[in-house]
Amino acid sequence: MTDLTPNERQALEAAAFRRLVAHLRERSDVQNIDLMNLAGFCRNCLAKWYAAAADEAGRQMDYEEARERVYGMPYDAWKKAHQKEATAEQKAAFEATHRH
Repeated sequence: MTDLTPNERQALEAAAFRRLVAHLRERSDVQNIDLMNLAGFCRNCLAKWYAAAADEAGRQMDYEEARERVYGMPYDAWKKAHQKEATAEQKAAFEATHRH
């Protein structure tokens, strides 16, 4: 494994995150419930993690601002343009994999 300085590591991680967010913006056909069912996280989870990271860094950022940074637009606009009603199968898969 290549040794990286902390700054190099952080820059590479940030670049990978930006690429993931760009990919998710391009793939608006992939619904959040599908991401949750397959991977256990979705765009909203990324927004929560983003807001938490901002908080940890001493920068106040509310959830809606973080969502806009992840979605590339206000969440309500994204939802109106791209979100579909979850099917019975998607809902059942979610229930089966996310029992508390």
